[in-house]
Amino acid sequence: MSRPLVPGLVAGGETDEGFLGIVISRQLRELTWMSPHTVDIEATEVVTCDREHMVTALEELAADCHLLFTHGDERERGKAEGVRYHSHYLVPVIGLAETGTWLLADRGVWAGVEGSDLGLLPSRPRDVEKITDPGAVLAATVPRRGRPVSDYFEYVGRNIDLAVLAQVPGYADWVAETRNALKGLGYL
Repeated sequence: MSRPLVPGLVAGGETDEGFLGIVISRQLRELTWMSPHTVDIEATEVVTCDREHMVTALEELAADCHLLFTHGDERERGKAEGVRYHSHYLVPVIGLAETGTWLLADRGVWAGVEGSDLGLLPSRPRDVEKITDPGAVLAATVPRRGRPVSDYFEYVGRNIDLAVLAQVPGYADWVAETRNALKGLGYL
C-alpha cells in the first residue's frame, strides 16, 4: 500500500516557487527511496506570501500537507530554523536558510545551458555560501539571450545534481532536519 507525502512551501518569491518547490520534491523522493513503505511524493504545494502573512500561509498549507518548509532570509535567521510543529495540526515546519546560492552550486548544470558564463561560479559547491550577492552572480551566469533569470529556475531545479548540492553546508543541514522530520512522521 502506498503512503502519500504532500510537502508544502511558504515561498517568498519566484526563486522559491520555480526552484525550491522542485528540489524539495526531488530530495524527498531521494530520502524516502529506501523507506520500508512505498511513499508517493506529491508535488510541493506552494503559497507565496510576505513575513506578515506567514502564520496564515502555514495554517492554509497545514490542512493539506504532511511536512512544511519556510524560507527565511538573513534578517530572520534563527527564527525559522530547526524542526518545529505548527499549530494543532502537528505538521513539522522546517526552516530553509539562505537558498539563493543553491542555484549556483552545480557548475555542471550551468555548463549544460548554452551561452552560460561559469566565470563567477566557485569551483567547490560549498563555496557558494561565501557569495555575498547571489543575484548578481546568477545574472552574470545565465545566457544573455534576453530571457529573464527566472526562466532558468525550473530547469536548474529539475537538473541540479542533488549529490553536488549536498556539499553545500546549509543544504546538508536542511536535508538532515528533513530526514529527522520524516523519521518522526514514520516515513523512514
